[in-house]
Amino acid sequence: MKKIPSIIKKIQDFKPVAVDYAFQKSISYSQLSMFLSCPKKWALQYRDGHKVPSFSINMTFGTAVHETLQNYLSVMYNESGVKADAINIEEYFEERFRENYAKGYKDNKNVHYSSPKEMREFYEDGLAILDFIKKKRGDYFSIKEWHLVGIEVPIIIAPNKSHNNVLFNGFIDLVLYHEPTEKFVIYDIKTSGRGWSDKEKKDEVKQFQILLYKQYFSEQFGVDIENIDVEFFIVKRKIWEQSEYPQKRVQQFVPANGKTKVKKAKVALDTFVDEVFNLDGSYKNTDHQATPSKSSCLYCQYKDKKDFCDKAILK
Repeated sequence: MKKIPSIIKKIQDFKPVAVDYAFQKSISYSQLSMFLSCPKKWALQYRDGHKVPSFSINMTFGTAVHETLQNYLSVMYNESGVKADAINIEEYFEERFRENYAKGYKDNKNVHYSSPKEMREFYEDGLAILDFIKKKRGDYFSIKEWHLVGIEVPIIIAPNKSHNNVLFNGFIDLVLYHEPTEKFVIYDIKTSGRGWSDKEKKDEVKQFQILLYKQYFSEQFGVDIENIDVEFFIVKRKIWEQSEYPQKRVQQFVPANGKTKVKKAKVALDTFVDEVFNLDGSYKNTDHQATPSKSSCLYCQYKDKKDFCDKAILK
């Protein structure tokens, strides 16, 4: 068994202080993304308490794929590739897919949000993704000279020092460590229909998530930010069967993540905190306005609730 470097032990032994909701607020990348998309929606859901749960087969599928892939990689790095390959990955995925849907069904007041036909299609897509990764894992993940730092690595930190009672709270999907170079790699696993287009790759808000993880992983664990790389690991439900070139179920995307880009993400989060919180961590009584657009309103939980918002653009 490989000797674990001391820096990894330090990170794995780290116990972040839990958020005390009696006087602290917890924020996340999801909140930042929502606020930048529509401040009114953020205020309704997070500040004013008008939460409208949203359930979709895409969320259920994404969670099941995450959990299955994370389990496979955990066994691979902590035990061996042979033991990882011995996992009945199809059975494990089916179990996670069923359990996550059952939980969503219960939380949705026992109302189905998918059909048997759709669930079968997503299930088969998941098997195709996992089969591809299992066969090609050497193209993406290596055991030699690499260590698993953690899965769902918690980040809890005050991002804006003038608001000590507002804590950024997130979980990093996967962190690996390359011992010869002393480099860390932060992975954010994404599920996608056919992969990210150029438009999605250029979406700065989408990139903010992994850039914030890089910044706060560095701060929380005392790791030189120059020794941290990032990567979006995108798995595709569908591939172009008629393509003249071989298609892969995995798309790797490394966004620009130098000091300028990381600072831009941090400034966006700091600005968000300044705009919605008082210095003591309480919410500001600001009339946040809706910024309607067809793309943001189409899937908004409040689009048909005119008593909350009458600005929806649906056509």
